[in-house]
Amino acid sequence: MIYKTLTVLAALIFLAQLATAATYKVDPVHSQVQFTVDHLVVFKVSGAFNEYEGEIEADPTSKTLKSANANIKVASIDTDEPKRDDHLRSPDFFDAANHPEMTFTSKRIEGQGNDITVYGDLTIRGTTKEVALKGSYRGENTDPWGNVRSGFAASTTINRHDYGLSWNKALETGGFVVGDDVTIDLEIQGIRQ
Repeated sequence: MIYKTLTVLAALIFLAQLATAATYKVDPVHSQVQFTVDHLVVFKVSGAFNEYEGEIEADPTSKTLKSANANIKVASIDTDEPKRDDHLRSPDFFDAANHPEMTFTSKRIEGQGNDITVYGDLTIRGTTKEVALKGSYRGENTDPWGNVRSGFAASTTINRHDYGLSWNKALETGGFVVGDDVTIDLEIQGIRQ
């Protein structure tokens, strides 16, 4: 009898957790996918990807994430310098013609609220590596038009050489034109489906 009661209780708790989880579609108009990388050793260049889509499954009550995935259009790269952007789209870097998308798919998620780590597979230029995105679930709110929205933030640092983005030139004074480490910063707003 006790075993049966505990089984029913566990099932009810599981169903309650499912009932509070929701799927949020990434709103690219109110989101940002940005990056920074060292340039000429002495300063950083920043940029963004302007075309992407994704979904996040999250529980607004416990401020936990269940899953996250994204597809980013490589050709949408924007560093405010058209010649540099064209070079980044070329085979020297992203090879956008042959690898038009970067993808991220979560594998496991730890933590809640302001201390969440999303482990997942990041694929760039046909190479997949596991990365850890550290961030937060900022909560849920309703906009003036009745859409329920949630905010998420995360960041990680990757080595671009791990993904075959290895073009560089040595500087006469030492160092290289482009740094190895790329910091990725995400500010995501999702619309509840």
